[in-house]
Amino acid sequence: MAKQSALSYVLRAKNRMKVLNALENDRKISAQLEKETGMYKSHMNRTLKELQEKKLVICINPKDRSFKFYELSHEGKKILVQARKILEQLGRNA
Repeated sequence: MAKQSALSYVLRAKNRMKVLNALENDRKISAQLEKETGMYKSHMNRTLKELQEKKLVICINPKDRSFKFYELSHEGKKILVQARKILEQLGRNA
C-alpha cells in the first residue's frame, strides 16, 4: 500500500487510530485492545483484520485459536507517527 494511501486510510477512522495507538509500545491480545480502546469485540475484530490486510498490524501467532498477539508492523509505526503529526497540526487528539 502506498504511504499516502495508508496514511489517508488510517486518518479516516478513529478506531484505526485507537488500535495503532494502543499497539505502539507492546504486543497485545484483542481483549486487551478492547478494554484499552473501549471498542466492541466485533469492531475490534474487523479493525484488526483491516489493519492486517493493509500490512499495518501483524498477528505474531496466527495459528493460535485464542490469545492471538498483535503488534505494529514497521510500516504501521511510520504511519502512526505521520498520522499523529497531521492530527496535531489540525488540533485534534491522536
